[in-house]
Amino acid sequence: MRNGYDFNIWGADPASQCTGNNFYGCERTSGAGGNYLNPVKSARLRTAETFSFRYGRVEVKAKLPVGKWIWPAIWLLPRHAYYGTWPASGEIDVVESRGNLNYPKEFGGGPESIGSTLHWGPDFFTNQFAKTHKVYSLPSGTFGDDFHTFGLYWDQNKLYTYVDSDSNRVLEVDFTQQSMWERGQFPSSYENIWANRNNSAPFDQEYYLILNVAVGGTSAYFQEGVDGKTWSNQSPNAINQFWDTKDTWYSTWHGEDVAMKVDSVKVWKFTDSVIN
Repeated sequence: MRNGYDFNIWGADPASQCTGNNFYGCERTSGAGGNYLNPVKSARLRTAETFSFRYGRVEVKAKLPVGKWIWPAIWLLPRHAYYGTWPASGEIDVVESRGNLNYPKEFGGGPESIGSTLHWGPDFFTNQFAKTHKVYSLPSGTFGDDFHTFGLYWDQNKLYTYVDSDSNRVLEVDFTQQSMWERGQFPSSYENIWANRNNSAPFDQEYYLILNVAVGGTSAYFQEGVDGKTWSNQSPNAINQFWDTKDTWYSTWHGEDVAMKVDSVKVWKFTDSVIN
């Protein structure tokens, strides 16, 4: 991690190409801006080039990781971003969780809890995710103890997520009573980017699946000052703060317990006759 080292994963063909250069994600040089090369690398699986669908059911049977500052997610993004850049074209988070065993429930809980969220709005500053967010917690144990089924049901009239059984629902969104634009109550100065579309817009287009495990970050998913967080989301050297204090968190990482273990991924795509 000394100055002058380069990490380059641009790749030259579809099998090895870097999937996104956000925040210099495809190439970094140690010492640039005073920062280390990423000290932790984790995996992401996505079906952007191979499979996408509009309306259907998803079930992922998985065991979630346990360990401080680990952030697993099972989610969907639009294949073509028909309505514009994030979050105008939406995001469906079936599952997000935190690996911290002592993360307070009032801040979303740790590996005993999962959150389901829709992200939507005409721009970054008007993302109305708080209106479509729910948390579910197990009565005992964590989602790292056993495999659980994390489900999504989605059609033009409704969307809901569930854990283990369709009847054990977490987030439920009804599209029949109002459009997402009406639900958002956006300022009158904004133009309705989903006008003349189904009430479910922007969630009326093809999405692809993503399964990933992230660590740390500065997006405020791990709130400042909670559970002994040692880095600042506002710091230009947050990655250094995180790594320099590894003695406070690395001891909570135990072998394969830090992995998202996936037993199966199943998708049922609805036909037009089912949708209508």
